[in-house]
Amino acid sequence: MTTIDSTGLIVRRIADVPSEESAKKWLVKDLWGLEAVGIVGGAPKCCKSWLGLDIAISVASNTPCLDHFQVDHKGPTLVYLAEDATPMVKERVLGICNHRRLDIQSLDLNIIDAPSLRLDLETDRTRLVNSIEQLNPKLLLLDPLVRLHRADENSSAEISALLGFLRELQRQFKMAVILVHHMSKKHRAQLGQALRGSGDLHAFGDCNAYLVRKDNKLFLSFEHRFAPASEPIQLDLVSDDDGANTHLEFAGNSNNNHRDIPLAEAVRLTLADADKPLTRVALRKILGVNNQRLGLALCDLENNRTAARGPNGWTLKSAATIPLQSYDHDAQLPLP
Repeated sequence: MTTIDSTGLIVRRIADVPSEESAKKWLVKDLWGLEAVGIVGGAPKCCKSWLGLDIAISVASNTPCLDHFQVDHKGPTLVYLAEDATPMVKERVLGICNHRRLDIQSLDLNIIDAPSLRLDLETDRTRLVNSIEQLNPKLLLLDPLVRLHRADENSSAEISALLGFLRELQRQFKMAVILVHHMSKKHRAQLGQALRGSGDLHAFGDCNAYLVRKDNKLFLSFEHRFAPASEPIQLDLVSDDDGANTHLEFAGNSNNNHRDIPLAEAVRLTLADADKPLTRVALRKILGVNNQRLGLALCDLENNRTAARGPNGWTLKSAATIPLQSYDHDAQLPLP
């Protein structure tokens, strides 16, 4: 029974409250909840924008985020990257699309092409609401928070007003909201406590994702209000041999059968097993190694005229046997 009284609040028996259809449902499975608000956090140069774009492209195209996390609800996405010019954003999106073999013309990803967007200005709020009404996106990505307001980030009152507006958008339009924000490098018991500014930022998120570098390795960790978080994963930002098609991917995500031999010999055997040229990205996936070590191994093979790089990737030039001790880079170079 519902009690509605002009002199009081709406009160319901708990059994009469309708179930929330979106509760414990995923937009991107195990990564971001359906209609969830939250933060992608990390120190500078930790690939926060790359992760945000990867999620937005996945939702817009119904392709796995990071080539791993399945999309449960496809739909249009709306993004604003305040620190990057629109052509640069397109170049990044195009690279990820090329990696996934997606036609960018069919991608329902929309960019806010404005010199500024201030969430503390009523005029900009109204313009944002109007854009959302027209597009009805499944996901809104705003990157980064520091460029989206002129408030005091350490003021709970000022920050809570901004976050309250985003929560209102989420509820009104039934969409997910991702806010990219900086973290300090100081150690905290919880990663969310390292988010710069008011503690309201940590409390805000239904889902949060944190990118942290440790011993020169990049790790992605999660928090979910409604589900247990999966274990942290290691990521790498990689490109093709010519520097194109940059994207994030799982580090060491491979079925490498040559783990116990020097890397150059492992590359040679992998090329020998292949029935077509292999790009540097393909070799990294197969062997599960970082870009620097693979580059050294390929240089050695090329200098010894054992492997050659062609327009479609790397192939063996001859069946020559390589002295294994010449390529023991594992002993010289630490993993990133």
